Amino acid sequence: MAVATLLLVLVFPLMCLCALAVLGTSRGSLLFRHPRIGRNGDVFECLKFRTMVLNADHTIEDLLSKSPQHRDQWEALHKLDRDPRVTPVGAFLRRYCLDELPQLFNVLAGQMSMVGPRPIVAAETEKFGANFALYCSVKPGLTGLWQISGRHLLSYSQRVELDAMYVRSRTLSMDVLILLKTAPVVLCGRNG
Repeated sequence: MAVATLLLVLVFPLMCLCALAVLGTSRGSLLFRHPRIGRNGDVFECLKFRTMVLNADHTIEDLLSKSPQHRDQWEALHKLDRDPRVTPVGAFLRRYCLDELPQLFNVLAGQMSMVGPRPIVAAETEKFGANFALYCSVKPGLTGLWQISGRHLLSYSQRVELDAMYVRSRTLSMDVLILLKTAPVVLCGRNG
């Protein structure tokens, strides 16, 4: 928690700039709160800066019903290239992982850790198979092995394997290494 507190103090001015950009360029709330599965299967509200347009759920349903290509990509990765729901500011925030800065409050609340598996939604649990128990044995992280190993360039099954590998072999030195490798990935916008 000390690392999260220090980081929050250091990035607070940047968070204020992000907040102004989100509120000044699109209608809607500042934060996006989404239920995610945490340690022991407990559900918590994961915080992010809002990066999407209003009525994003309707937009995605419409797109997936009309485009088999987008539907296949969504089913495989639970993500879309050039997602039409994402605002221009949102795309910038996502590229540099700035949309995830509010998750520092999740870390301070004890719902997340600095390093761990990526927090998942209920619909993703079946994709973890036998590794879901491993996922639930630790807190999800603000960053992790998947994020520094290729992120969205990897398949969903590769992501699950990396998260499982992290849980099986995690150490303090591994966490420090992941944190150190996260900085250049974020600063260079190389997060998939």
